[in-house]
Amino acid sequence: MKKHSDKKVIYAALIGNSAIAVMKFMVAAISGSAAMLAEGFHSAADSGNQVMLLIGHSRAKKPADDNHPFGYGKELYFWAFVVAVSIFFVGAALSIYEGIDKLLHPEPMRSLILPLVVLGLATIFEAYPWWIALSEAKKLKTGKGFTSFMDMAVRSKNPTVLVVLFEDSAALIGLLVAATGITLSYITAMSIFDAIASILIGVVLLVLALFLARETKELLIGESAAKRDREKIHTAICTMPEIRQCGTLLTMHLGPDDILVNIDVEFVDNLSTDELEAAIDRIESEVKEVVPTATKIYIEAKALKKKMV
Repeated sequence: MKKHSDKKVIYAALIGNSAIAVMKFMVAAISGSAAMLAEGFHSAADSGNQVMLLIGHSRAKKPADDNHPFGYGKELYFWAFVVAVSIFFVGAALSIYEGIDKLLHPEPMRSLILPLVVLGLATIFEAYPWWIALSEAKKLKTGKGFTSFMDMAVRSKNPTVLVVLFEDSAALIGLLVAATGITLSYITAMSIFDAIASILIGVVLLVLALFLARETKELLIGESAAKRDREKIHTAICTMPEIRQCGTLLTMHLGPDDILVNIDVEFVDNLSTDELEAAIDRIESEVKEVVPTATKIYIEAKALKKKMV
């Protein structure tokens, strides 16, 4: 996934969500709908989230320095984790709170047509960035060999497209729930439906926030390369004629396209210094050929007592 594709997804979502948030808050004030207010919180949170993802992309590109010798690639993971926290507190918590408050202090629905018109417009605005994110996710799924979107969600090391896709999917579900709750409340003159809709929107966001927090936390604290990539790296190194045996292979994602590789190896006897240097160069070339995202490769020559994989 190219970085410009990631940013295209983010910008599309940011423009759409910003416009939607303004409309939702205005109509919530006019209609008195808790579900519409919850949707306003949702869109406002999404807009802030896209800004944070852009910050993460920008800071992740900073070059390595003395304090961060491996670069700033994990900045993207940090900001993706902040996004998950934002969804939890701004989206889920406020939506559930508004729903409970509406249950305790019911108010009649003052308007129906205007909220439904705004929800319809919001659906159009949400559908465009959702479609872009879905298209990019399909490319990522095909290119990386994932078996399904859920498999990609769990195994992918690039949170950007998936965060936007899941946010917009949750938004479309929330719009349907809000429209249903508002309509039922207006027809029956019972605000309980509007309140329940607000709570359900909060629950959807809560599930999304917890899932994203779990996945980005793993990347933030240091997740290894995918099993398939580890196997490719291990095979490329350990089948070289200069290697007698391999020790422990350690890998860690420093960013979506930046993998740290460290391995202990025992070279065959009687290699000259020049042959040893040539072998190490070949190891680096072989590893980068099978896994191009392996950007930092460290080989430790040791006398190994037994083979460890």
